[in-house]
Parts: sequence; structure tokens; C-alpha cells
Amino acid sequence: MSAVTQGAAAPAPDRSHGPSRRPLPIRQSLVVGLVVLVLLMVPWVFDAFTVSTFTRALVFAVLAMAVNLLTGIAGMPTLGQAAYFGVGAYTGALVSIHWSELGVIQLLLATLAGVVAALLTGPLAIRGRGVAFLMITLAIGEIGYSAAGRLDWVTGGTDGLSGILPVVLLPGGEGLVNEGLIYYYVLVVAALAYVGVGVLLRSPFGLTLRGLRDNEARLRAVGYRTNTYALGVYVCAGGLAALAGSLWTSSQRFVAPGDMGFDIAALALLAVIVGGVGSMWGACLGAAVVVFTRDYFGQIISGHAPLLLGILFVLAVYLLPKGIAGGRAQWRSLFPRSRAETTPEEAT
Repeated sequence: MSAVTQGAAAPAPDRSHGPSRRPLPIRQSLVVGLVVLVLLMVPWVFDAFTVSTFTRALVFAVLAMAVNLLTGIAGMPTLGQAAYFGVGAYTGALVSIHWSELGVIQLLLATLAGVVAALLTGPLAIRGRGVAFLMITLAIGEIGYSAAGRLDWVTGGTDGLSGILPVVLLPGGEGLVNEGLIYYYVLVVAALAYVGVGVLLRSPFGLTLRGLRDNEARLRAVGYRTNTYALGVYVCAGGLAALAGSLWTSSQRFVAPGDMGFDIAALALLAVIVGGVGSMWGACLGAAVVVFTRDYFGQIISGHAPLLLGILFVLAVYLLPKGIAGGRAQWRSLFPRSRAETTPEEAT
């Protein structure tokens, strides 16, 4: 065969699929649209208490994303993000009381405070991995909780900080006191945080974090400074947790040392486990499940929230070991199809 014939027979490159970034499938787009519609309709459908529960769930969703960023993406399980959550909450409260009611200023300064706190404590935390890292972060959280209770002149001690002014969106505007308006404010910030985390995870930095989780020794062998990446993700998670803390202050208008205690850290980690370690939308859904189990259903059955949370954790571990977002296989194992519905290929 001649070269001309070979050239004519060579197929043209298929460019019909376009660039590597393909649009969302129709089903996924419909699900996203439905979720957005439901979230927007919350203040119009539910009473004030339920709306405030949704607001708390959104705040915990941002905190769960910070925990998942370390635990699920970088493979560094943590119990210390409540410390940076508290740093952001107290910073937002102090800014509101002494300086500005503007929400954007409170958010920025609270996030900056969380970043600084993570930069100061991160070099100590990233020295360990696995259980050692978990225990170091737990110690950092307990130190933060103890400091918040003792620094009366800054934090108000065990009495907490009250008198926080309603958050204002624009200079000269009125404060947000309606539960629905507060919910929309938290929803917008949480959505922006979710998009920002998604952009981060699709960057080369985010891909390296997955390598840090899967095989840190190999990354180090090819020349990556793994401790630098570990510190980077630790700082990002600290800033994100502090952002959640500022949202907590804006929505509750009260902050106390208990808001940065072990209970908050455990609930955030539980949300990640229930939702699915490594999945950001799973972490957000897990946060909603945990908050509604504690604050809504726990109130219905006479304050048995700890019992319900314990049952939820046991069920999640045994029935959904990969969390809600863990894939179809585990859901099919829970609801197996009948033998008549099984195809011959699946039977073999």
C-alpha cells in the first residue's frame, strides 16, 4: 500500500466531543436545579424554628467542608477545626460589637483570623499523620476551648458574648433580623464557599492533596515538599472553618466557649462520616442530617438528641460505610433486586 493510500485511509481525528470539560449530564443538572429550588423555598414553606434549623445546618455544612478538606481529601483526620470555628465566631462578634456591622467585613476579618491561627498552630500539627495528627488537633481544640473560657476580658468567659448587632449587607442598610433574610444571607455565603472549594479541588494543588492522601511517600520521592502542601491545606481548612464561625455569630448573635468545644468538632466529623468521606456535597448533606437529628428530632422526643446521634452513627457505619455519597453499590446491597429482575449478565 502506498503512502498516499495510507494517508487517505487514516481516520480524521474525532473532535466531536469537544474539550475535556463536558457539561453536566441532564439528570445531574435537574438534581442541582431541584436542590437550589428547594433551598430557595425554605423560608416560604417552613416556620421560623425550622428555618433557623436550616440556617444552622448551612453553617455546619461549611464547617463540615473544612473538616472534609483535611480528612477526606488530604487524608488527615482532624478533631481540631472547632478551634478555628471559634476563632472566626469570636472575631466576627468582636468586629460587630466594636467596629462594623457589615457582613463582608466580619467574614473577611474572621477568615483572616482563622488563617493566622492555622498558620501559627499548623507547623506543630502537621508533624504527625494518622492518629498522631488526630490527637494533636484534638489538643489544639481543647487549648482553644480552655482559652476562650479564661480570657474574660476578650471572650466574656463562660458567660459568652452577647449584644452582637444584626449583620448589615450594605453600608447604611438595615440589620437582618428576620429568620428568612438571615437564612438567605447564610445560604449565599455557603454556596460561594462550596464553589470556592470546588475550584480549589480541581486545581493542581487539589490534585496534589489527593496524592498526599493516597501515597505521600511516592510524592516525596518525586520531589514534592509534602509538608508544605499539608500546611497549605491546613491553613485553607482553618480559614474555611473560621468563615463558618462568623456565619454562626451572624445567625445566632451569641457565642460562648461551648461553640468551639469537643462536641462541635465531633459533630463536624460525624457529618463527614455520615455524608461520605471525600465528598463535599456528601459532607453538606451529612451536616444537614446531623443538625436536624440533634436540633429538630431531638426536640420532638424530649431532648434525646445524643441517643439519636449515637443511633445515627451506628447505622451509618454498618449500613452505609462509605456514607450517603459512597456510591450505588452499597445502596444496591441495602435494597437488592429480586431474582426475577436480575439480568443474565448480572447473575453470572
